[in-house]
Amino acid sequence: MISKIAKVALGLVFVGSSVFAQSLADAKKAIDAEQYQKAKGMLKNLTVTQPTNDENFFYLGWVYLVQDYADSAKVSFTKGIAANPKSALNYVGLGVVALQNKNDAGASASFNQALGFAAKKDSKPYLYIGKGYLLDAKDGKFPVNRANAAIDALNKGKAANPKDAEVLVELGNAYRSQLKSNDAYDAYQAALALDPKSPVANTAEGVLWRYADNFEDSEKQFQAAIAIDPNYGPAYRELAETDLTEAQTNLKVASAKIKEGVENYKKYLSLTDQSLESLMRYADFLVNVGDYVALQEVTTKLSKSATTNPRVYRYLGYAAYENKDYTNGLSALNNWFSKAQPNRILPRDYYYLGRLQIASGQDTVKGIENLKKYAELDTTKTADVYNEIAVMYRNKRKYVDAAKVYEDLISKVHGKLLLNEHFYLGFSDYFAFRGQVTAAKTNPAIKPDSTLLTKGDSALSYVQQKATTQLYYYPMYRAYINDYKDGDYANLKGLSKPYYEQIIAILAAKTPLADADKRILADAYAYLGNYYQYHDKDDAKAMENFTKAKELNPDNGYAKFYFDSKSAPAPAAPKAPAKKSK
Repeated sequence: MISKIAKVALGLVFVGSSVFAQSLADAKKAIDAEQYQKAKGMLKNLTVTQPTNDENFFYLGWVYLVQDYADSAKVSFTKGIAANPKSALNYVGLGVVALQNKNDAGASASFNQALGFAAKKDSKPYLYIGKGYLLDAKDGKFPVNRANAAIDALNKGKAANPKDAEVLVELGNAYRSQLKSNDAYDAYQAALALDPKSPVANTAEGVLWRYADNFEDSEKQFQAAIAIDPNYGPAYRELAETDLTEAQTNLKVASAKIKEGVENYKKYLSLTDQSLESLMRYADFLVNVGDYVALQEVTTKLSKSATTNPRVYRYLGYAAYENKDYTNGLSALNNWFSKAQPNRILPRDYYYLGRLQIASGQDTVKGIENLKKYAELDTTKTADVYNEIAVMYRNKRKYVDAAKVYEDLISKVHGKLLLNEHFYLGFSDYFAFRGQVTAAKTNPAIKPDSTLLTKGDSALSYVQQKATTQLYYYPMYRAYINDYKDGDYANLKGLSKPYYEQIIAILAAKTPLADADKRILADAYAYLGNYYQYHDKDDAKAMENFTKAKELNPDNGYAKFYFDSKSAPAPAAPKAPAKKSK
């Protein structure tokens, strides 16, 4: 009886050990599949049931690191060292925590201590040192010094154990981060030679092909990973990212690929535990595809968690702006600015903050300051931002302010013609002066600034000189400007004449003419009619031009006045109508 009990107990020990060993393997597999909550649950259980196994604490700490909880990671690594004072992996973990805290000296000390405890052929400490240097990727890229440190550690791991496929995959990732494609390919191929059924290696090589814009081979590698393990979520995520990249490079398939990418990303989420981290990556993806409706839904959900990544407020602000939910958007972005470290603030954050401040009516002055700050931080966006500010002023009929913004823009951007900007500078100067003239009629204290006409004409002259295609509204606004400079009909100088003639030359060659074109062309002929009538006293040419004006637009006021005057019985010279406001 005793022997039977002993055999049962012995059997239970072996079964228990097998379960625990398998559970650790399952936990590591869950980490690879980015099922972090699932992995964390397994590992927490293992740290209780196997408190002397330092690896359980290390992998739990690693999950915390991946999830950006460095303090929790440090606690777990410290417990791992308490379980085994010579735990190489947990000292590596402490080194990576130091890296996260920008303590490079502390990281080196912990790494050296870890390697002092590591067995000669143990590649795992080198693997996780390499992973640690690559942990803070931005769009798959790393600072050169970090990448080089990772490559150095991983090559040492490769030397310690040339048959560790995980080391080779991570070495490929490090090379890929520095766009060393040949070295990355060799590393991935070596990993696949050792473990051809590795979904991790197949997916990593697929990303490499995407970097080369070889979308066909990229997709083949992801499909190979899925064939090996249909539940390997990261393959679907990378497939989604590939769909997005292909959409950005080929407009013909863009719509279909974005739709396909969203579905692949949803598949990825369904295969993970939909943790905060997974949803944040989905939010990253939605920002890139511009799906702001879905983005607001996801970020609103994420913002309700007390432990959410503060970056969610950035995306919620972006999405709310694009969905015209300005009040909530402004609240979200203010929240982001209050929580984020200064080095986490992006130039685009100032852009959306400024837009939200303006759109919500909270603070237009501060909003414009933030838009300009964005332009200063990202000079490639200067023209776009200043144009946006100027259009806002034009829409509010604040033409003096609009003109000033265009002047600032032109002074900041060099090496470009900026024809539209010069045109709208002239346009704004003209309307600013016209507004002052109108205001002066009811307030004599207002003195119209004639320098606006000079600046406006100069800007429009630049456009006419530089434009390869002449459009009628270039000379049209020069004509309007010079109408103000000209005398009344009794003292007409004809300053506008060459510009009205240019309008005629451009529109007379256009077929068919739109109704708006006909009205503009009629105005030009009517001006010439007035010129010939009052300046040259040539009634034949006046008649000819007024006739053309009337044919084009029977309602033209100048033409109607001329012909009404001709049919009137009184022989006295007619009084010309007041100049029409353009």
